Amino acid sequence: MRLITAALAACAALLAPPAAAEDTALLIQIETDGRYTVWHAGGKSPLGDEEISALEVTARPEGGKPTLTTAGLAQAFDTPAGMLIRLPALGPDRSLLIDRDGCGGIKIWHDRGDVNLTEDELTELVLSALPEGGKNVTMTSYHAKAYSTKIGVIAAIWKPVAKPGR
Repeated sequence: MRLITAALAACAALLAPPAAAEDTALLIQIETDGRYTVWHAGGKSPLGDEEISALEVTARPEGGKPTLTTAGLAQAFDTPAGMLIRLPALGPDRSLLIDRDGCGGIKIWHDRGDVNLTEDELTELVLSALPEGGKNVTMTSYHAKAYSTKIGVIAAIWKPVAKPGR
């Protein structure tokens, strides 16, 4: 029962828009060479839900047919971690990662965002991650709680609120 409650709470937190640039989520994926790829939950998507759904149909492991979107040509790749959408018209290496979460919703992860952690902070989050959420981690400017998932580590990040009178 606790696991179901935790999963529902995590889904609600991930589907809710961030309260501020400092309150967000990151998806941390470990590459085969040991480096991290970090995806950001915050930000406005350059593609609408209809365009994302249309690209989802074309996604192939080797890349689907390039499709004209409101953000220029886009190409969808079917990967084990979700659908990767490359958007070369927006600049080099611009992409989105689309995941269907445990609640059935579409989650859009952006390649850039407001919260940029150090390699050491990312490592601490990865090492603390558990399926039901690891211990709270205190970093220089943020607090975080990391969850291990099938596509990587999702870290809920927030800026601590100063206590009154301090």
